[in-house]
Amino acid sequence: MTREIVIGTRDSALALWQTHWVLENLSRLNPEYKFRVVEMKTQGDKILDVALAKIGDKGLFTKELEVAMLNGEIDMAVHSMKDMPTKLPEGLIIGAICQREEAGDVLIGRSAGSLLELPPGARVGTSSLRRRAQLLKHRPDLQIEDLRGNLNTRMAKLERQDLDAIVLAAAGVKRMGWEDRISERISFEVSLPAVGQGSVGIEIRESDKEIERIVKTLEHRESSIAITAERAMLRTLEGGCQIPIGALGRVEGDQLTLEGVVASLDGKELLRTSIAGPADQAEELGVQLAKQLITMGADKILNLIRLEIGE
Repeated sequence: MTREIVIGTRDSALALWQTHWVLENLSRLNPEYKFRVVEMKTQGDKILDVALAKIGDKGLFTKELEVAMLNGEIDMAVHSMKDMPTKLPEGLIIGAICQREEAGDVLIGRSAGSLLELPPGARVGTSSLRRRAQLLKHRPDLQIEDLRGNLNTRMAKLERQDLDAIVLAAAGVKRMGWEDRISERISFEVSLPAVGQGSVGIEIRESDKEIERIVKTLEHRESSIAITAERAMLRTLEGGCQIPIGALGRVEGDQLTLEGVVASLDGKELLRTSIAGPADQAEELGVQLAKQLITMGADKILNLIRLEIGE
C-alpha cells in the first residue's frame, strides 16, 4: 500500500506556492509515495495589527506546524528559511534546505525607480527592523512605516496607505510572479538580507528516517552550506528573526565567504564585517564571524535594542 505523506504549511499565497513546489519535486523524485498538503494559520498570520518585533519571534510563523508534526498530524512542514528560529523544538530537525532563489531585497516604488530617486522624507513600508536600520543608514531622511500582512496585503497597502515605496524579499516577489513591479534590486552593499532569505526549508521529526531520506532529495549543497553559516552566526549573537541582523553566505567551489551586519534601529550605528574559509567549516565560520561582530560592539547594540522593543 502506498504511504501517504502529509505536508504542513501556512495558508498564505506565498507559503502555498513554496509548498506546492516542494510537493511537485518530491513527487517527481519519489514517485512511490503519495503527498497531501494541510494548511494552517500561525500566530504570526493571526496578529496583524502589532509590529512583529513587539510580539517576539519564538516560532512566530512555525510553532503551530511544529506542534502538529510532534503530534503526528503532519509528516513535514515547509517554511521560508528566514522564518525558522535557530533553535528548534526537541525532536525536530531541518531535513533539507532547498536551492536558494535570489537572496536580496527589492524596492517597489509608486513612481521612483530607485532608493536614490525617492523624494526627501519619503514614506517607505517594511515590517523588518533589519531593512529599517540599513535603509536609514543609507537614507536617514526616510520615514519608515510598519507594514504587516502577507505579500498580497503589503502590495495593496502601497496604494492604500499612500506610501512612496515598499521593500520586500526578491524571492517572494519573483515566486508570486510580480517581477515586473520591481523598481530596483537593492544592492547588498546597502542591505544584507535576513538569515536564510530566499530559501525554502523542510522541517521533519528527527526520528523519522524514512521522511528524512525522502526530503534529502531536495537538499541543495551550496544553499545549505551558506545558510548553515548564517544561522550559526545568528545563533551565536542570540538574535531572533526580528532583530536588525543581516547575513549572506556565498559558496564558490570549496570556499565559503560570509558577510554579517548588526545595526541600531535608527541605522546610526552599523557594524559590518566578513570572513572566508573552507566550505566544510560553515558552522565554525558563522560562530567566528559572530564573535568578530561582538568584539566590534554588536552585543551592546543588541542589548539596547532588546530593551527598546521589550524583549
